[in-house]
Amino acid sequence: MVVYLCISFVPLIFFFNTIMISIRDYFQTDREKKLLNAVNIIAPTITKANYFSHLGDESKRQMMDSDIADFSAQGSYRILVLDNYGMVLNDSNNAEVGRTKIIPEVINALERENAIKTHTAEQTVYAAAPIENEASEIVGAVLVVSSIEDIFVSVSEIEQKLIMYTAITTIVMGVLGFAVPQVLIDPLSSIVSVVQKMSDGHLDQRIKISGRDEYAKLGHAFNDMAEKLEKVDNTRQEFVSNVSHELKTPLSSIKVLSESILLQNDAPLLMYREFLRDINSEVDRMTRVVTDLLQLVKLDQGELGLNIQTTNINRMVSDILKRLGPLAERKEIKLIFEDVREVVIEADEMKITSTISNLLDNAVKYTPNGGTVKTTVDADHQNAFITVSDTGIGIKEEDQGKIFDRFYRVDKTRDRETGGTGLGLAITYSTVRLHHGSIRVISKENEGSLFIVRLPIHYSRNA
Repeated sequence: MVVYLCISFVPLIFFFNTIMISIRDYFQTDREKKLLNAVNIIAPTITKANYFSHLGDESKRQMMDSDIADFSAQGSYRILVLDNYGMVLNDSNNAEVGRTKIIPEVINALERENAIKTHTAEQTVYAAAPIENEASEIVGAVLVVSSIEDIFVSVSEIEQKLIMYTAITTIVMGVLGFAVPQVLIDPLSSIVSVVQKMSDGHLDQRIKISGRDEYAKLGHAFNDMAEKLEKVDNTRQEFVSNVSHELKTPLSSIKVLSESILLQNDAPLLMYREFLRDINSEVDRMTRVVTDLLQLVKLDQGELGLNIQTTNINRMVSDILKRLGPLAERKEIKLIFEDVREVVIEADEMKITSTISNLLDNAVKYTPNGGTVKTTVDADHQNAFITVSDTGIGIKEEDQGKIFDRFYRVDKTRDRETGGTGLGLAITYSTVRLHHGSIRVISKENEGSLFIVRLPIHYSRNA
């Protein structure tokens, strides 16, 4: 507020002083021009009338007195006619006739120079011009004196009005200087308050938004950020919960199996072998979870480099379908492969193979007996498209945005027959993104799902 007032008042005071000086100078300059014009009219008139050649002629003197009086009345100023010695021959005020008046203006006039000067202390303006005879000799001077008291009065009135307007402006600006910062600061204060609460861990805080100004835009942007942070935090908590569950289940099984062995002193060898096989299976399951988690961390951090090489997608998909053939036969699922055209891309063959394998493996797992799984390979001049469709259980519309989340499973019961670690699609999504591609799903519950993978034909590290 102090800065605002300083910035406002300093220019205002400067403007006020500048205006007053300009007004005063304008009036004074205008008066000086009028006086100079007057003396330049009176002096030639006296020369033309040849008054100085007949100073002893009473009729000529009376004529000059009459002319001087007329000029004085018309201009409302005092006129003095002096000879070349500075003696006053005629005074419109009849106050200094016969006296010698030697002032700078008269001296300059007797030296053939027009002269004008404002005497502020006396509030008068002096203007003088030389008088010549028929032979162009300087015989005297005309001095015109005008009061500028009326100018000071007018300027004073203007000054009083400007002071009044300045005072009103000052009051208005003072009120605005107090009110405007409040209007500007209050929204910022509320934003700061919400930020402080969020920094304390209350991620559910939101800014109340009203209007469409910049503060509203800032509020919308902040609320969007807060929602994303809250989502990240919820995902983190859910992730920790899922990891704990995935590791707790096999650990519980291992503990039960090991305790069962320890409690049976004379258990037969076959029972030991069976329990150890189960323990080994649970250890393998935990290993898969940890391995998948480490792979996801490396993918997220960009530490998992890509071994880019020329990869034939048609051959890759054909090999994957051959490996899945026995599993599909057991469920009487028909595998269909449609290769629209030969597609060769630049990619990490091992990682893309794992990605497509995961999609096809899920399609077979979640398709009931007697269903169909179809794979299509196609391309345009920039991208390759691999689609995997099935006639399986499908995915609910509200869950389709979550299937690439870690530990998400279509089968909520976490049945080991239909699901692995729940990290497969998350790894698939990260791998496709690492290749600068995209993956999306179209699904309807109890009717099947369609996954569409887009991969650029030519891999660019700067994409």
